[in-house]
Amino acid sequence: MLHRAIGRTGVETSILGFGCMRLPVIDKQADKIDYEAAVPMLRHAIDSGITYVDTAYFYHALQFGQAGQSEPFVGEALSDGWRERVTLSTKLPQQLVRTRDDMDRFLEEQLTRLRTDHLDFYLVHGLNGDTWDRMRDLGVREFLDKARDEGLIRFPAFSFHGEPQDFRRIIDEYEGWGFGQMQFNYTDVAFQAGLPGLRYAASKGIGVVAMEPLKGGKLAANLPPEIQSVLDARSEGWSPAEWALRFVWNEPGVSLLLSGMNSIEQVDQNIAAAEHGVAGSLTDEQLGVLRDARRALEAKTRVACTSCRYCQPCPSGVDIPACFAALNAANMWGDANPWSTGYLQVKGKASLCEECGQCEEICPQGLPIRELLKETATTFHDVPAK
Repeated sequence: MLHRAIGRTGVETSILGFGCMRLPVIDKQADKIDYEAAVPMLRHAIDSGITYVDTAYFYHALQFGQAGQSEPFVGEALSDGWRERVTLSTKLPQQLVRTRDDMDRFLEEQLTRLRTDHLDFYLVHGLNGDTWDRMRDLGVREFLDKARDEGLIRFPAFSFHGEPQDFRRIIDEYEGWGFGQMQFNYTDVAFQAGLPGLRYAASKGIGVVAMEPLKGGKLAANLPPEIQSVLDARSEGWSPAEWALRFVWNEPGVSLLLSGMNSIEQVDQNIAAAEHGVAGSLTDEQLGVLRDARRALEAKTRVACTSCRYCQPCPSGVDIPACFAALNAANMWGDANPWSTGYLQVKGKASLCEECGQCEEICPQGLPIRELLKETATTFHDVPAK
């Protein structure tokens, strides 16, 4: 397993990190983690060389805004000596913070949930320009400094879903950042912080942790045939997932990438790819292949949804990510067949939307969800659930 330093922190980790947002579940509706499958999977990943584990307060929550199951799972999975083998990060749920005291309360709660006395990195979760201004004014910089001085966290960090100019501003307005976590893959070089933001962070000595390297799995499977055929014809013999992962690792400013793996097979495949994740290793020709793939996909993708499920559950019962996955499939393949796109099996149809707007307030991608749901309902004539 290759390692890289995280900015100027001096911490070196595996270039592949284990993201605990998409663990295997035994009850999809309740997002209930399958411990019998997930614990051995995470420990297998660590035994195989992964040294970075990422979770968050909201991951695997029944409803956004509630404490999820991921942190307690990680605490249990890393008990019995496993915690000492990894760099561990979780996130301050700034969406729930109303006072300076809330910050201390959440950190204490999360340390308990994770069964640890300190965090290696503590991220302010899901920042954009507005939420940064609010948290800054509440005293988050002072809170992070105090938590670091008391040994409760080693390094402050942040995750980002906002406009490019705000990414730079957040970096510039606090000197204590260990890294910024941002969405980055070969289709998102100009999305949110994008490649310019990544390189700006690197120029300031700030590490970058890349999330959504496979865009919620969309760059790993079911690519349009014209793109798949180009990759298949290449002599490298790489899978679509490996092409996508190598692109992220090719950028020297990337400290590591997070993968939300949910099977041991995925762990092994990603670890095999990580053996070749050397910065600057892709040729101009190979980068050109991915540029062409990006252009082709951009022309076909209707909704830039990553299936993070922050919008779930919808108070009206709409399965928003499933609806958008079907709409994208219809657009990508040029076929609005509700069976082949999966829309027939979606229980929470788009027409159930009552346009409350709650989903748009918390969508990390800033999608106009209500209008897109209307389009989905029209595209599929809102066929009933099977």
